[in-house]
Amino acid sequence: MTKVIDVHAHILSEETMRLMCAESPGKGPRLLDRREDGAALEMMGHTRGNFPRGAWDIETRLKMMSDNGIDMQVLSVVPHTLIYGADPDLAETFALIQNEQIGAQVRTMPDKFLGLATLPMQAPLAAAKELRRAVTTLGLRGAMIGSHVDGRNLDDPKLEAVWEVADELGVLIFVHPQKTAGADRTKSYYLSNLIGNPLDTTIAAASLVFGGVFQRHPNLKVLLSHGGGFTPYQAGRFVHGWHEREEAKVHLKVSPEEDLGRFYYDTLTHSLPTLRSLVEWSGPDRVLFGTDFPFDMGEFDCADRVRELQLPSADEAKILGGVAERLLGTLKADQGEVSHYDRATA
Repeated sequence: MTKVIDVHAHILSEETMRLMCAESPGKGPRLLDRREDGAALEMMGHTRGNFPRGAWDIETRLKMMSDNGIDMQVLSVVPHTLIYGADPDLAETFALIQNEQIGAQVRTMPDKFLGLATLPMQAPLAAAKELRRAVTTLGLRGAMIGSHVDGRNLDDPKLEAVWEVADELGVLIFVHPQKTAGADRTKSYYLSNLIGNPLDTTIAAASLVFGGVFQRHPNLKVLLSHGGGFTPYQAGRFVHGWHEREEAKVHLKVSPEEDLGRFYYDTLTHSLPTLRSLVEWSGPDRVLFGTDFPFDMGEFDCADRVRELQLPSADEAKILGGVAERLLGTLKADQGEVSHYDRATA
């Protein structure tokens, strides 16, 4: 029977918060106004409401997993803790604490959890060092990073040290939006999330492709959150633009098809037709089940949405857990895949 693995699941345990606050009482995360279903989260002088109990309460997490038929989660930090604009030493300290805590949770329940690291990306050498430590010492399977580093896109030359280690180890890098673009125009109607999150993921993806990051690091594996944002829908425009405009060729000397075909995507699209299109476009070898646990924009029953696609059983098994097992089960994933996008545009 297929093991269902949720690759998009955030965590911030109470012990992690305690340790972070011990290091920096005024900047570490703490819970306020607790209630049965959640609390407010204060961190770095900012308070955010509607922080779900599942983020810190392991029993709530396990029950929700069971209720939705999820066998395993790949734990990553909550985006609130991506403090790329903070002092690098503080960011590094907070990253080490969170990585050690995620590693400890994985060791406590190895049948339920795998883990991804967080990195102090504003200090690329420290981030590269921490990625190596997290993977080789703590047993984490890669890292979750933000869609930009305090305004610098992911093709910034200073980030090469991180990509070099990720390429060498063959681990997964999960790109998640944070501090999204267009904030001045998305203040109403929750557009900062509804549009801002997929927009920022798309900017990150385009930066990696047109910045030549994949070309320089052929073993790099990148998972895009929220179904890849607008990336799959606009991939044809990226290709057309590369052929027509010299600006698109500054760092990318070959047409983008190959590199666009190297992304992985989670299933979080909130739409069965959109999910079907994503699977048809990218192929089932590039789509991984993900819920955005435990936040209100998540889709905790989307394993059922995958089943509703009525795919061949082998393809369904790949999406629900097979691809994740291959990517995360060992440090070196299989090589030589050809994406459906390559074939469709050849």
